[in-house]
Amino acid sequence: MDRIRVLVVDDSAFSRQTIKKMLESEEGIEVAGIATDGIDAIAKTLKLKPDLITLDLEMPEMDGFAFLRYLMKERPTPVIVVSSYSDSMTVFRALEAGAVDFIAKPTPRASQELNNIKNDLIAKVKSVRQMSLERLKKNLSLLERQTEVTSQEAGIITERHKIEVVGIASSTGGPQALQLILTKIPEGFQPPILVSQHMPRGFTASLAERLNKLSKITVKEAEHGETLRQSTAYICPGGKHMVLKRRANNIIIDLEEATREDRYIPSADRMFSSIAEHYRAHSMGVVITGMGNDGKKGLLEIKSKGGYTIAESEETAVVFGMPQEAIKAGAVTRVLPLYEIPYEIIKIAGNRGE
Repeated sequence: MDRIRVLVVDDSAFSRQTIKKMLESEEGIEVAGIATDGIDAIAKTLKLKPDLITLDLEMPEMDGFAFLRYLMKERPTPVIVVSSYSDSMTVFRALEAGAVDFIAKPTPRASQELNNIKNDLIAKVKSVRQMSLERLKKNLSLLERQTEVTSQEAGIITERHKIEVVGIASSTGGPQALQLILTKIPEGFQPPILVSQHMPRGFTASLAERLNKLSKITVKEAEHGETLRQSTAYICPGGKHMVLKRRANNIIIDLEEATREDRYIPSADRMFSSIAEHYRAHSMGVVITGMGNDGKKGLLEIKSKGGYTIAESEETAVVFGMPQEAIKAGAVTRVLPLYEIPYEIIKIAGNRGE
């Protein structure tokens, strides 16, 4: 298989060289070139035609946003943003502009701590072979022209499942996909929604804040020990796992610290398994875009207990890894394109038969 050719774009000479060394240490990855700002990156992109670009956002002359706008119009190429923790809202703007994923720099200053992102960076660069930029662009287009879902359109007529909680798992491409789903959930939708989006510390609060402003239900970053409430979506904080516990007559959120041994953070499998344990046939699990197989085992548990499970189809998934693994395992009740998933959630879970 041909090597993945990467263009590294960063105004920091230290960051450029550190990222270059990390990538070149992995067989199958080639650093085709480096660029110091957006103008340099345009020239290098046209000349080198890389398979993927790592991009800093704050650069002189032409910043990352201007470069992204040019790139997506003239030569669409997968982009992974590499940004500092203090820049979370800027990162989400970049994702909306067409970047497929991001990695948080541990510090904005030149530091050997940058090497801590090596494994994550290499894994995401390798996932480029599974990425579909065309699907990402289609999903972004849907976000620009989304319309409100009415009860009549959604067909909220069934009582057969009486869903009491919905879990959603996502990774690469997830922030855009979650926006498309959650902003279509109508006011008054009762079951609480739990979301495990693979994302580092420092970014999930901004994601929740942004989605809350756009959605008709409440969207918030989950807090340890809080009781599940209706019409609320809970985003698992970065660096933690979200499971459920029973306290008296209430179900509460229990946040567990992740360890270095954990492959996926937060773990969709842990979340889904916990949902299945407490809600059994009254649970729903949804797996959307992302690399790897997180969610497969947990979704199987929900389905085995009579719950309802959904996976995003290859037609729209930016990365089909997580949905594909769940489908292959027989863990999925329905396979649907992203734009149909919110309708299905509302149809099945919108009426709990009360």
